[in-house]
Amino acid sequence: MSLPPLPRPAVPTPACTCTPAAPEAPAPAPVGVGEPDGAAGRFGPTHALILLIAVLGLGTCLFLAGTELDTVFALLGGCGAIGAATLTAAGGGRRLMSLFVEAAVRSGAGK
Repeated sequence: MSLPPLPRPAVPTPACTCTPAAPEAPAPAPVGVGEPDGAAGRFGPTHALILLIAVLGLGTCLFLAGTELDTVFALLGGCGAIGAATLTAAGGGRRLMSLFVEAAVRSGAGK
């Protein structure tokens, strides 16, 4: 489907000289609408899957580019440590620390 060309004026028109209107005050947010409190900070399975794919993709690209495996593992381990530190700092650290303590207790108990 072909559209006809839009008519253009023969003479250039001046820019708009109208005065800008005063900015309106933002409307207050409605109560009870949107995400519940704390939902934005949750680390869910979708986030974990995205990070897993990113780490595997980065490791594969580094290996195919000729990087030694020791260096690949060191770089990916550093990325993981930075990510864990960021999640700990952003989430207050309680949840992540409880996971680490639970994993340590379970591994010590032989489960």
